[in-house]
Amino acid sequence: MAQTHPHRRGRKAPPKPAGSDPRAIAADIVASVCERHTPLAAALEAAVPATAKLDPRDAALARAIARVTVRRRGDIDWCLSRLMTKALPKKAVEVRAVLRISAAQLLFMRQAEHAAVSLAVTLLKGDPGTAGFSGLTNAVLRRLIRERDELLAALPADANTPPWLYARWVRAWGSEGAAKLAAAHREEASLDLAFAGPDVARPEGAVPLPTGGVRLPVSDVTAIDGYAEGGWWVQDAAAQLPAVLLGDVAGKRVLDMCAAPGGKTMQLAAAGAHVTALELDADRAARLAENLARTRLADRVEVVVGDALKAEGTYDAILLDAPCSATGTMRRQPDVAWSKTEKDIGLLSHLQRELLKRAAGCLAPGGTLVFATCSIEPEEGERQVEYARKHLPQLALSPITDGPAAPFATEAGVMRTLPFMPVGEAQGLDGFFAARFTRTG
Repeated sequence: MAQTHPHRRGRKAPPKPAGSDPRAIAADIVASVCERHTPLAAALEAAVPATAKLDPRDAALARAIARVTVRRRGDIDWCLSRLMTKALPKKAVEVRAVLRISAAQLLFMRQAEHAAVSLAVTLLKGDPGTAGFSGLTNAVLRRLIRERDELLAALPADANTPPWLYARWVRAWGSEGAAKLAAAHREEASLDLAFAGPDVARPEGAVPLPTGGVRLPVSDVTAIDGYAEGGWWVQDAAAQLPAVLLGDVAGKRVLDMCAAPGGKTMQLAAAGAHVTALELDADRAARLAENLARTRLADRVEVVVGDALKAEGTYDAILLDAPCSATGTMRRQPDVAWSKTEKDIGLLSHLQRELLKRAAGCLAPGGTLVFATCSIEPEEGERQVEYARKHLPQLALSPITDGPAAPFATEAGVMRTLPFMPVGEAQGLDGFFAARFTRTG
């Protein structure tokens, strides 16, 4: 739902002009994400009651503006900073949001110029708390139109990435790799699907993926036939690879240690495993159970609400898709870049080591463990293998040499995907790390 701003409490806000509502809702979403650090997915969900009152095309426009603005936040701020002599006051949350969504429309969506400027000014004039910024906004946006091509041509490779994160990428992947990562995150990701069985019909126009899934150019799940029938679910190509690394799991007891949102759980169940899906968050576990019911895979899975650090039992195979900084998912979750800190990476890498130790204790002799993270930070991937080698001698690395993950295997025998890499006939996938171990004793 659109946020109620403090200065509006106690009096009725002036009615917004016809046609401005999609942009007003988009501005509220952007303010929630960029100023109040709400995850984009949660902010979009909170806006559903407001968008439901709009014409479907206007509702789609509100969501599109919000997504583009959050995705290109760094680029937008860089451009605006070249057009303003001083930054807006910190408390000017609504003004900043309106400027950002208007710049997104003019720079990257090529919306009608007059409408974008006029509606921005009207939105600000409609509230006494922001009306004083309408003249500045008008001047900045009109100058943006005049200088748009020059600004876009001058955009630095690192403009859309927080400096601390871009510096990490340069150290880890080199200057060229960092620039490619930043460029990949500027683009909206395609839609990847995984299937509950080989006989499920593939949507028309789908590009096959080496994982057995497919890729579609659309991003709206509701536009695809067959969702209600439960034959498929949304899952990035890279996220489909870790479960495949466990090999033939038919009839085996498999523990999915950090199961939600459940794509990998469903992969394992579809492959014939008897899965224990362990999830700490009860709400996420409930959504996982709902998806299992929809895909008719529930009878092969036991969903358990519990802490993976306290996992018990012995299993033939374990999938540990560990909590991480999620920097590999920025194509799909563009707010991640701005919601994490370098300190988070250190804390999460420590948690991952503790989970690895617990997983090793639950793995049967001869069993297979796959450790994975959706991060492109070496501390949450390659360096965890070094940790296991030193501190978990019962785990022997099982190098990746074949199967759909083989094209992403490094010289060390682990899997590393980066968002700018091709996957089969398609281009781009989430950044993922995965290592496979066998318990020797």
